[in-house]
Amino acid sequence: MFDSLSERLQSIVKRVRGKGRLTEADVDEVLAEIRTALLEADVNVGVVRDVTARIREQAVGADVSQALDPGQQVVKIVNAELVSMLGGETLKINYASHPPTVVLMAGLQGSGKTTSAAKLARWFKSQGRQPLLVGADLQRPAAVEQLRTLGNQIGVAVFSEPGDPVTTATRGLAEAKRLGKDVLIVDTAGRLSIDVDMMQQVADISSAVKPNYTFLVVDAMTGQDAVGVAQAFHETLAIDGVILSKLDGDARGGAALSVKHVIGKPIAFAATGERIDAFEQFHPDRMAGRILGMGDMLTLIEQAEQVFEKDDAEQTAARMLEGQFTLEDFLAQLQQLKKMGPLSGVMGMIPGMPKEMKDAQIGDDQVTLTEAIIRSMTPGERARPEMINGSRRSRIALGSGTQVADVNRLVKQFSEMQKMMKKMGAMSQGRAGKNSKNSKRKGKDSNLSSKATMRQMGDMLGGSGLPGVPGGPPRGGFPNFPNFPN
Repeated sequence: MFDSLSERLQSIVKRVRGKGRLTEADVDEVLAEIRTALLEADVNVGVVRDVTARIREQAVGADVSQALDPGQQVVKIVNAELVSMLGGETLKINYASHPPTVVLMAGLQGSGKTTSAAKLARWFKSQGRQPLLVGADLQRPAAVEQLRTLGNQIGVAVFSEPGDPVTTATRGLAEAKRLGKDVLIVDTAGRLSIDVDMMQQVADISSAVKPNYTFLVVDAMTGQDAVGVAQAFHETLAIDGVILSKLDGDARGGAALSVKHVIGKPIAFAATGERIDAFEQFHPDRMAGRILGMGDMLTLIEQAEQVFEKDDAEQTAARMLEGQFTLEDFLAQLQQLKKMGPLSGVMGMIPGMPKEMKDAQIGDDQVTLTEAIIRSMTPGERARPEMINGSRRSRIALGSGTQVADVNRLVKQFSEMQKMMKKMGAMSQGRAGKNSKNSKRKGKDSNLSSKATMRQMGDMLGGSGLPGVPGGPPRGGFPNFPNFPN
């Protein structure tokens, strides 16, 4: 969504970085480009005016920093303003002292409200909660059936009954208490546009169930119209936060950058794809980092921790550092990595990743090519790829429906990756030896976590290239590729 804005802002930032001093004229020139970039992103005009005024005030009157040059100070100011525009701090969910915690979902028809309700239920379940969904959208045909289908996918019960939506919501609350559920999510009806009847109905449901949180689901593709919708709902319901659906679309991002400033409420969650698990808490600081090309390591690590089993991750990381990592292990890691979502999205969260790699259409089809090649190998060949001679390569290519050149490329890149891992293992053992002299950790340095495994997978992507993916990184890796914290 933010690709166009991100490209414009990164271009501006690149020009001011490293400058010894910035004159007032330089600041005005930068602000003019920032203003244009935000307006092109469909950001509310009033928001643009306020933001650029604050940036100018801080940039012109900034004290000389001993640690940052003027260009870096401007980048810091722009980043801070982006964070503020996107909501400031991540919304923290506080659970009711007397369960259930009631969440009311509101929004227009077609905004993705019902799907977002199910995604939110799955998120609560991942937090160790026991949610119950209530289908109070009794006007849209098959809305309740859609909710039941989604509920079955995530293993969450759905309560609904025909009749009056307010009565259904009230009985759903009683059912949640009876079953001992600690979170209740009420899906309400929407309309194609705001009208009095819809607003009255959702207000009546709110009065009946007294929600702890009222979330407005906004289609991020609707641009500035989303801001008007948010204002109207907020006047009726006093919403607590916004859920942005379709954040993976090609809209310009104006709604996300305007809604907090206009209604004073943060973006709480964002749907980043069509899959039921493509849903996450919205972190303004992390999103600002992505827009400015600084990456989003924290989200990447969190996604890795959800995908990689801790015990398997520790064993795999240890095998990597000991030089025992095989193509069988690599195949298993690729399959785990695919669970994190599109690989192009993973690339976009890595700081320092070149634009060419972020823009590359890296999909499951390319990864499937690599998987097909490895699956066409015998167990012995996967364990010792150096034994794969010319005739074996021809057989593997024929079995996987690929070319011999593809097999050659994979074997060569995997060999280079193994060498790099062995070097890293030697360096890691050297550091562990030094730490053991002055630390009470007694060997904990070798107890690798799932984050460490993700670091190794990151080095595969950013170091020796992902076999089977066209347009991979240059030989020797990217100079700015970061270390993942343990």
